[in-house]
Amino acid sequence: MTDNRDLPVLYLVIPCYNEEEVLPETTKRLTEKMIGMIRSEFIHADSRILFVDDGSRDQTWALIEEYSEAIPFVDGVKLAHNRGHQNALLAGLMTAMPLCDCAISMDADLQDDTDAIDRFVEKYKEGCDVVYGVRNKRDTDTVFKRTTAEGFYKFMKVLGVDVVFNHADYRLMSRRALEGLSEYKEVNLFLRGIVPLIGYRSDYVYYDRAERFAGESKYPLRKMLSFAFDGISSFSVKPLKMISNLGILISVLSIFGLLYALISHICGVTVAGWTAIVCSIWLLGGLQMLCLGVVGAYIGKIYSEVKQRPRYLIETHLKKKDEE
Repeated sequence: MTDNRDLPVLYLVIPCYNEEEVLPETTKRLTEKMIGMIRSEFIHADSRILFVDDGSRDQTWALIEEYSEAIPFVDGVKLAHNRGHQNALLAGLMTAMPLCDCAISMDADLQDDTDAIDRFVEKYKEGCDVVYGVRNKRDTDTVFKRTTAEGFYKFMKVLGVDVVFNHADYRLMSRRALEGLSEYKEVNLFLRGIVPLIGYRSDYVYYDRAERFAGESKYPLRKMLSFAFDGISSFSVKPLKMISNLGILISVLSIFGLLYALISHICGVTVAGWTAIVCSIWLLGGLQMLCLGVVGAYIGKIYSEVKQRPRYLIETHLKKKDEE
């Protein structure tokens, strides 16, 4: 397949995990969007919606099978078991790569503005290989989520990680960019950090993110914190450097403390008391445990990488016969 920017074959790649409540409306809206874009000769008639079932425990896969039979624009991929959002997204992008000219990744919950798809494709036709969807504002988020999310992006920048502010995984990638993405073999995936490393010409599309149409968020606080730490530890070793600097600082302060104790002893001005001793022991013990935890997390990532286990296994791929 050639890189045809005049009438590109577009794939919408949508990871799904327990999305039976929202999937009917998502399919309806995206099908209408695809039909309109094809009829207006904005994209090629071979364009598809590719749902990726990430080991759902509800009727998500049954719905995908039903839609694949009934709607000519819908294909489906079923992973052998749950591998997480990032791996499911990668599985969909790699499946679409040889079949499309460009692919747009988006969530199934209809929070991403579907009207922005046209602007993504326009940027692609202008020569961009990567187009990032960036939120205009975070009015739909709680104060806590908005504060922590914006703080995360700023902290990543401080650590030297090249991430796009207020961008999640709503983006367009050309087939050339997807081929570049396929060269990144790490098991610990953080696509928001990997994609900017690919290079090529890029641009931004700004949109307003809506509230979730139905169902519950698949990213509670625990998962968000884990995802944030994965992003930090996968792209920056500055936490390890911070531990080294902290160790040096504590060592210097300890030397001053020792000198103070010796001088006090020589001068006969010793103060008996256990509070300061116990507090200092707790402080140093806590810092040591924290530092060991950070180092352990990095070692754990190394352990995962060296095993080189597959990031995902595709159990079933539903596609139209003319694609086979």
